[in-house]
Amino acid sequence: MNQRFRLTRSMQENNVEQTISLEECKDYFSSQPDFTYSQVLIVKGPESTMSIDGDFFKWKVMDVEIPFRLYMGDLYVAISHEAIVPKMIEIATDLRADIVEG
Repeated sequence: MNQRFRLTRSMQENNVEQTISLEECKDYFSSQPDFTYSQVLIVKGPESTMSIDGDFFKWKVMDVEIPFRLYMGDLYVAISHEAIVPKMIEIATDLRADIVEG
């Protein structure tokens, strides 16, 4: 099972913007290479396919798509590839967000 992380501003008392907005994410990720926005994430298993509705910013690294999901003002990502950690730290820094496990 992959470790999941949340990029959040909810713990920042002095930050007026305590949530990360969809508009902010769309602006930010549109300027980032290899990111696309989607309202559906398709997960294919050996015997079935599942569709998950939401706001996903998918990062294409090598032959893998890594979804960052915006949910209730926070971004979530699962660490399923070694390249995700530095990218997650970069995004958190740019969005002025903290990284929390869970």
